[in-house]
Amino acid sequence: MTQHDVHTTARLYLCTDARKTQGDFEDFVDAAFEGGVDIIQLRDKSLEAAEELELLEALHKVAHHHGRLWAVNDRADIALLSGAPVFHIGQKDLPLRSARKLLHDPTVIGLSTHTTEQIDAAIAAAHGRSGLDYFCVGPLWATPTKPGRDAVGLELVTYAKEAVRKADEETVGGVLLPWFAIGGIDLTNVEQVVAAGAERIVVVRAITEAPDPTAAARELLAALDAA
Repeated sequence: MTQHDVHTTARLYLCTDARKTQGDFEDFVDAAFEGGVDIIQLRDKSLEAAEELELLEALHKVAHHHGRLWAVNDRADIALLSGAPVFHIGQKDLPLRSARKLLHDPTVIGLSTHTTEQIDAAIAAAHGRSGLDYFCVGPLWATPTKPGRDAVGLELVTYAKEAVRKADEETVGGVLLPWFAIGGIDLTNVEQVVAAGAERIVVVRAITEAPDPTAAARELLAALDAA
């Protein structure tokens, strides 16, 4: 899978911390990729730069073995040094234009969105010179991985679907902008997420807290297919 497959085939995106308690980061990401996860992002604010680069080297190795993608969160310097194929930023992180200037051209850049206005801005950035490659919508439900962030609900998923569709219809030769639903998604509610309009999801605890990450990933993909 190349960077630009995020535009066409990536459906299951996993965010994980460094798994310091479990001490099994490399084995865990290997198991998740084995289950069909398309992209794994290391997101752990407690890491020092040297620690993060070391873990990203392991993630890179495992991702390459499976032919999948891996991502850096927030730190453009870390993304550049590690050669990350995917870089993700939030609304209050490094501005998109600045990130694009710092990173290599092939780097896929994604952005978190939480409102209709932010979705509209993301779509405009994707069709402009800022070079946005995908965006995420959420959190759909309150989640401990995003403390203090209000849930946006499924209505924003439907809005994103229609906004992207409309933008695609108005752009000659355009590529439908990929976007992912995120926030509290698991097997108990993924059907609702798909029914609201999402085809791609980001998960955290649904796999990181699963006793069998491989099986958990396979079950989520099966649920996406069945919904």
